[in-house]
Amino acid sequence: MFDPAETLRRLRLRAAVLTRRGWGRRAARVAKRAEDVVDLNHTGLVVATLFFAWSLTPSLVPRDWLFQGLISGLNAAAGYGLGCVLQWLFHKWIRPRLRIETPPEWVRYVVKVAVVLTCALVAAYMLVMSADWQREITGLMNMEGTTRAAYLRTGGLSVAVGALVVAVFRTLREAVRFIGRQLSRWVRIPPKLAPATGALLLFVLIITLFNGVATRAFFAVANSAFSVRNDKMTPYAVQPTRPERSGSPQSLAKWETLGSEGRWFVSHGPDPMLISAATGKPARQPIRAYVGLQSANADTTEEDLAVAELQRTGAFDRKVLVIITTTGTGWVNSMSAAAIEYMYGGDTAILASQYSYLPSVLSFLADREKVAVAGRKMFDAVYAAWSARPPEARPKLLVYGESLGSQGSESAFDGLADLRSKVDGALWVGPPNSNRLWEQFNSRRDPGTREVDPIYADGLTVRFAATAADLEKPSPDWRHPRIAYLMHPSDPIVWWSSDLIFSQPDWLSEPRGADVSSQMRWWPFVTFWQVAADLTNAQGVSDGHGHRYGSLVLDGWAAIAAPPGWTPELSEKIRTQIELAEDYERAVK
Repeated sequence: MFDPAETLRRLRLRAAVLTRRGWGRRAARVAKRAEDVVDLNHTGLVVATLFFAWSLTPSLVPRDWLFQGLISGLNAAAGYGLGCVLQWLFHKWIRPRLRIETPPEWVRYVVKVAVVLTCALVAAYMLVMSADWQREITGLMNMEGTTRAAYLRTGGLSVAVGALVVAVFRTLREAVRFIGRQLSRWVRIPPKLAPATGALLLFVLIITLFNGVATRAFFAVANSAFSVRNDKMTPYAVQPTRPERSGSPQSLAKWETLGSEGRWFVSHGPDPMLISAATGKPARQPIRAYVGLQSANADTTEEDLAVAELQRTGAFDRKVLVIITTTGTGWVNSMSAAAIEYMYGGDTAILASQYSYLPSVLSFLADREKVAVAGRKMFDAVYAAWSARPPEARPKLLVYGESLGSQGSESAFDGLADLRSKVDGALWVGPPNSNRLWEQFNSRRDPGTREVDPIYADGLTVRFAATAADLEKPSPDWRHPRIAYLMHPSDPIVWWSSDLIFSQPDWLSEPRGADVSSQMRWWPFVTFWQVAADLTNAQGVSDGHGHRYGSLVLDGWAAIAAPPGWTPELSEKIRTQIELAEDYERAVK
């Protein structure tokens, strides 16, 4: 790691040696580098403070002091680097051409002191303001807020993180200079070309990264690492014995091949006794079919195995068949699955499959094309088997996807007409901004409606909701098959887009959503980075906000595919049951 004191000592010693040898100009350059080691770049400090202040402005979800300190430290380091570049450009190109004289030493000293004090005051002021903004956001989300005193710790952590990043950069810079000197010494590259050689090496590295060599290597390593986690067994997931479940002794998809999330999915869920207790009516054992990445073999694809598993369990003879496109490691929202099973008295079949070992965040970066292909292949295979049956012998066909899973589920359809002709309903939760169909519906919303709660074609087929009441808007006339998107105004998964870099989104120019800070503003680059940082904390909020949809999925299912005899009282009984099961899952997982 970079040690300023040791580097300063070595550079001063080298400058002295060069001076004794009569190499005055070279000694002066080395001496200047020695002073740079400890001399604070005040232009960099100003820009760093500006970046630090920007990072403290309110975003979509609340941040505790620790998370904010990490984000602000990275921002400050980036600002410091940009400030150093600006000062170098000024001294190298602007000042000589404009013939700007160097002010007296005492003037420079006064300016430096004033800059340091001003930056410190601005940073302290922004920390106090940020604490107030965070309390506003937590209040909107019914969460416990922070205090000004507690949030001041963000400043200290940001300084530490920023200093660490700068130290790492300087270490790399010294490494590049060392390589340049060695090339000059052994390959006989002229000393003046040594910096250019180091810059060329850095350029080659960047090009390599952009070409995907390092990226592919990273995700290959990550995929391998998370595949180990995929094999992890938990005592809370026990192999099922009922034939209606994948992983059972009768199943075509073996228990050991389902992966960690698949094993959890098939070993849990309501049984007929629990369903009857909630509904007061006899119930069947729900079918849960799951195919893991290791379930298929060289002779059978995952899609063929999934269809065979559905046929083995009698899924096509149930009232409802749901195709779920999972996220990341193969995770299925347990509340969504249980909700539809309670609603239909267990006369249901749910199919889910795994397409990656990576967690959701990495899958979002690396597997978006993979989830699209997987979602399309799986739906097409099941649809072919489903449509081959007589119309009167087919179950109600529904599709579901959450987060990245909604993108994979959407990809099975060319457009709204294709979607409505093939399914009896679709429920998509927390859709990423890059979802093709979602973007089409939202961008073509009815004039006068907001981006955070749009109305498309008078809500006749497609509706958007943040609450159960939103599903009833704009009128009772909602024709089947119904398509519903659940999305919160504060969900960064929904609103993050590269367009934020250069253009203000409608959701920030229009009246704010109910749980979005009134103080949030759009700034070029800044808002993009702020919302990008929110992605990692999208679920660190209470239910009903951010990327936490809770039992709203029950209201979504009831809106698009309610069974005969559905009542608000029955809905609340089921809500209680699925929320209790969710609390248990959070406690043991």
